[in-house]
Amino acid sequence: MNDVEQYYDTDDHSEWERLNRHKTEWAVTMRALSEFLPPAPARILDIGGGPGRYAIALAKLGYEVTLADISSESLKRAEEQAKSEDVTLAGIYHADATDLSAFSDTAYDAVLMLGPLYHLISQEARHQAVQEAARVLKNQGIVFAAFLNRFSALRVCVQQFPEWLAQNPDYATRLLETGIHRGEWGFTTAYFANVNEIQTLMGTHHFSALQIVGCEGIAAFAEERLNALADEAWEWWADLNYQLGKDAALHGSAIHLVYVGQKK
Repeated sequence: MNDVEQYYDTDDHSEWERLNRHKTEWAVTMRALSEFLPPAPARILDIGGGPGRYAIALAKLGYEVTLADISSESLKRAEEQAKSEDVTLAGIYHADATDLSAFSDTAYDAVLMLGPLYHLISQEARHQAVQEAARVLKNQGIVFAAFLNRFSALRVCVQQFPEWLAQNPDYATRLLETGIHRGEWGFTTAYFANVNEIQTLMGTHHFSALQIVGCEGIAAFAEERLNALADEAWEWWADLNYQLGKDAALHGSAIHLVYVGQKK
């Protein structure tokens, strides 16, 4: 068991609850899915979908969704949650994003990778994961791949523990040079990508970019008051943040970026 698997096995509820705290990320990502997914009942493989927040939501919309994740405990939670919401997932698999041998070639209309690529430290592993996603995706199929923005790790430090960062300058040097986070401040091993590398990675595996979206719009690290808004005002802000999240000028200030691409 690697440290990423152990992290999510130990705290399987946190990812489900995290999206309750980060409502803009959820709302913007769901808007991207709504805009770019083929119509239901298309077949979707959700790789690294953890406890199934997106998988269950899409299944409710009529999609045939298969969930795969490295964390057994997260998958158990997904199974329990789906049952409690009377939702049927097409399958639930324990799998690593770099090895999707359980799944056939060109079997899916869309693939979600809303987590794996920022837990794969080596460039080789990231390429392998994208290659596997391309393999199981039909021609002209759609991929949604999430990345953590490199600068967002430093913004966490600014917000929560600036003294620690000043006392550990090697962390900033390493992060800016390599993108690698070793779990120093609570989050598990992660890779924070430079915005400029995303299209190169995906294009190498024959994906053509349709959109890159900054999932927080202009609300990164400033969500508390937005989260308290009533429905109509909240939806207005969610729509605005989705619109702004598409603007490349804001991508460097995002926490999460979602690449939407089509297999050539």
